[in-house]
Amino acid sequence: MIGHNELTVGGKVLHRWLAVRRGTLARELVEHFAATVADYRQLPSDELADDIVAATEENLRVFAEVLRSGELPTPAALAGPITESAARRADEGMPLQAVLHAYGLGMTGAWKAMTASATADDLPHVLACTELVLGYVQRVTGAVATAYLEERRRISTHDQDTKHVLLATLLRGDPAEEAARRADITLPEQYLVLTIELAPHRDELDPSVGTAIAIRRKLHRVQRELEQYADAATLSLLDTAGGTVLVPSADETTSPSGLVSRMRAAAGVDIIAAFAVAPPAEVAVLVRQTREVLELAKTFGKGPGLYQLDDVLLEYQLTRPTEAAEALSRQLAPLDVHPELLHTLESFVRNGLNRRRTAAELHIHANTVDYRLRKTIALTGLDPGEPAGLQRIGAALAIRRRRAGT
Repeated sequence: MIGHNELTVGGKVLHRWLAVRRGTLARELVEHFAATVADYRQLPSDELADDIVAATEENLRVFAEVLRSGELPTPAALAGPITESAARRADEGMPLQAVLHAYGLGMTGAWKAMTASATADDLPHVLACTELVLGYVQRVTGAVATAYLEERRRISTHDQDTKHVLLATLLRGDPAEEAARRADITLPEQYLVLTIELAPHRDELDPSVGTAIAIRRKLHRVQRELEQYADAATLSLLDTAGGTVLVPSADETTSPSGLVSRMRAAAGVDIIAAFAVAPPAEVAVLVRQTREVLELAKTFGKGPGLYQLDDVLLEYQLTRPTEAAEALSRQLAPLDVHPELLHTLESFVRNGLNRRRTAAELHIHANTVDYRLRKTIALTGLDPGEPAGLQRIGAALAIRRRRAGT
């Protein structure tokens, strides 16, 4: 009988050849996956180059040991990068059929590479190698399927369901003690309430990448960062654009800016967020407030970053539905039929009353800015060059922008 550690094809000892070649071969096989399997073709290139190549190389390493020893791997030998990669595919929503198809393609490709130089004299060794390949495929696909299905079950576990019930209870403003008990979570003295908006990841804009997969990967990275930052008691409701996060915060050691920075790094996208701190009974009110603070920050041109009510106090007050707000808004009504005047006034205020910067922004001559401002003063009676006039103009513009949602 042939000793497995002596399996030789085309003059090369197979386990030694594979051990040396596994890195290069893994990259070649992954390129084949991307070209052949539609679901892998939709994965971002960095994921293919990192995670998928690493898992493929680990498979080849384990199989090289199989060739050396003649023994099929135990479940423990397959645990680690191989099963972890399968779990990540489950989390991304990739079909199990596609994952198993890739494993079949990978081992077929490895077998072809190992036996390409075979001669008639190598037939016994080729047959022995083939038998080990078939046995390995059976073992590894079983381990991969198990890891995949376990992850799918984990995603919809009872623990997740009870946490979602707790979050929904807090968002409604209902007493949350019973929901917390069922979720096996001790309600903190207070929560850090975050409303976040995630910019699209570059992979979401890449037509060669599956948009749904790119979004799930982004959200998964944010969720993992949240879990690492706090603990299982963190609650979140996130969709494609962002959402609400509640982080247990018993003291001031929880840094909102630090958490947002970590989420931004993990997601690989810009984040604009609003925060507040509230006891459980006030979470619902503060969630509504942080959502409005976030919308105000966006409406008034604030960029990515972290904001709280103090950052938009004037805008917040100006946009309350009062008779005074209505009256202020109407003071610019004469400009509604002169959009070029309104745009010029907005640009002039935004650029700190600098006519040259305003002209450059609008691509017009500075004299045209002066002409339009004079006409604006004549129509509205408000002069941006006077403190009282500027205050009224700024307030009116703020109210109108908020109502327009721009």
